[in-house]
Amino acid sequence: MSRIACGVVAGPLYLVVGYAQAFTREGFDLSRHPFSMLSLGSLGWIQIANFIVSGALFVIAATGMARFSKWGARLIGLMGVGMILGGVFVADPALGFPVGTPDAPPTSLSWHGLLHAVAFGLAMIGWIGACFVFARRLGGWLAVVSALTGVLLVVPMAFLGNPSGTVLLYVVATIGWTWTSLVSLRLNRPACSN
Repeated sequence: MSRIACGVVAGPLYLVVGYAQAFTREGFDLSRHPFSMLSLGSLGWIQIANFIVSGALFVIAATGMARFSKWGARLIGLMGVGMILGGVFVADPALGFPVGTPDAPPTSLSWHGLLHAVAFGLAMIGWIGACFVFARRLGGWLAVVSALTGVLLVVPMAFLGNPSGTVLLYVVATIGWTWTSLVSLRLNRPACSN
């Protein structure tokens, strides 16, 4: 398996593990809770591992993408590092999750909650930036899909902290993970290595 192929696997892995937990963890509500909150509670280790393994797969993929686009590779690598850090520094309990937590946003962020938010920002900057870099580097329909995905990934940022923003984030992130797999598939083709 080539290094770039790790990018084909990383997004679907993250989504499958995340959604499987979202539908089985007591008290977790996709309309209110981002995947980050799955890192909390007695089963939180599953989402922590999901962040770290998926992020590491993106970092490995980025090392292979460098031959095609140095900046695209750096930005995918930044996204991967952000995901790894998002696993190391967990979000704060809030909005009734885990069960027993007050049903409100936290009144202040802990140091690890703050670093989790920074990690999320780094991952999003890398992801959005990579979309636009690859939009310039790829041709045809994938260039258009790359640019549109970059724009879509920006949209939920205006709605963070609001329930519609959480649902929108899931929809857009699922599109983004699909884009990442498509680009990785395209770059993994032998013709792209020249």
